[in-house]
Amino acid sequence: MSTGRGRGHIRRRLTLGAAGLAASLLLALVGPGAGSAHAVSGVCAGHKVRTLPFAKGRVDVFRTRGYVCAVLVAKRPGARKSMSVSVQARGSRPARDKGRYTHRAGPVTVHAGHRCVRVTGKISGRGVSSGWILC
Repeated sequence: MSTGRGRGHIRRRLTLGAAGLAASLLLALVGPGAGSAHAVSGVCAGHKVRTLPFAKGRVDVFRTRGYVCAVLVAKRPGARKSMSVSVQARGSRPARDKGRYTHRAGPVTVHAGHRCVRVTGKISGRGVSSGWILC
């Protein structure tokens, strides 16, 4: 008894399966984030617009297509210490990364559009705050 599916159906399924496998292999070889400009060890897209230095490290701020990204980098990596970084677009809640890290906190990204943002970063209780920037 025939189900109405002949050899053409099987060929189509094999072709689609092969195409899917090829696409998966290509993505695996290219890797995540391919096609977008990344900086600071590949963590933020866009171009650097600000560096906020302080005694224990710095916060690098990037911007691309209405998004703002920030990364906190310790001046002296090593033992785990309390670190936090946040970005807040005016009128929105902040995006935050807080924890015990050895070298870097973040990245954190917000969609700011054309709004001002506030960026903060702390390492072991000492830190920096930008105030409203990129207006």
